[in-house]
Amino acid sequence: MTPGPGRPFAAALAEGTVLLDGGLSNQLEAQGCDLFDDLWSARLLADGPGQIEAAHTAYVRAGAQVLIAAGYQASFEGFARRGIGREAAAGLFARSVELARRAAGTVERDVWVAASVGPYGAVTADGAEYRGRYGLTVGELERFHRPRIAALAAAAPDALALETVPDTDEARALLRVAGEYGLPVWLSYTVADGRTRAGQPLDEAFGLAREHDEVIAVGVNCCDPAEVESAVRAAAEAAGKPVVAYPNSGERWDAASGGWTGDATFDPGRAARWQQAGARLIGGCCRVGPEQIARLAAVVRDRGAGDTAVGRGPG
Repeated sequence: MTPGPGRPFAAALAEGTVLLDGGLSNQLEAQGCDLFDDLWSARLLADGPGQIEAAHTAYVRAGAQVLIAAGYQASFEGFARRGIGREAAAGLFARSVELARRAAGTVERDVWVAASVGPYGAVTADGAEYRGRYGLTVGELERFHRPRIAALAAAAPDALALETVPDTDEARALLRVAGEYGLPVWLSYTVADGRTRAGQPLDEAFGLAREHDEVIAVGVNCCDPAEVESAVRAAAEAAGKPVVAYPNSGERWDAASGGWTGDATFDPGRAARWQQAGARLIGGCCRVGPEQIARLAAVVRDRGAGDTAVGRGPG
């Protein structure tokens, strides 16, 4: 496996703002890939790994310091429906980390790899990650996520990204399972109207991370950029940890049509306010591409050079 970076990820986050990548799916589509599939970008782990590596490389060249691997919509159940057995599926989970690691190795600076652990709703491929409340217990969600997280942890990523979490039940399940593997973790919810997608208060949602030492950042992703600043403040206060923020473009996903609607409102210039509010891990999600990440890198870099508070986690 390609060697990892020289510094531990948690140490880098403690020292300053760290730049995430942007949306993997939109970059794959820009490269000509067809993602109209229940496995979404995870299909390419089997059918087009070179395309995934190229997409990661585009973000490294744009300045990203963290690459989120292509496991978001991957599951043993989903691979099984394609006739891929458990051993081969475990290999595909590992491949997601290795492809990102290879892209990270194309530059002579530290680039960390986070294994993506998407929510149960992402695997159902019906937009349920934007609703939450699947009708499953916390225990049932633990049983679903455990083999996925085990396979990803075995690939030795620098962190686990528990991302696009729509409700606190799933957050509890993910935190319990992820805590078994000794890896740094970040927990990020998808939110709307100042609450989780399932309607819970954000202070309650973010507060779940306070007692988990493995959680090095908590915050939001795949939400409207307008939601970020207030959510970052709530996360910093409730969890007492550095905050992660990577919203989508501002467009909305329509699960029925399988497309995005509305206008793009992502503005890299807002990142300075996110940093001021406590964000230390900043990037973009769906429909935010390498060009926006390059602009975001300039904002984060300029503010970091002139603000000695950057890098000190809240609390």
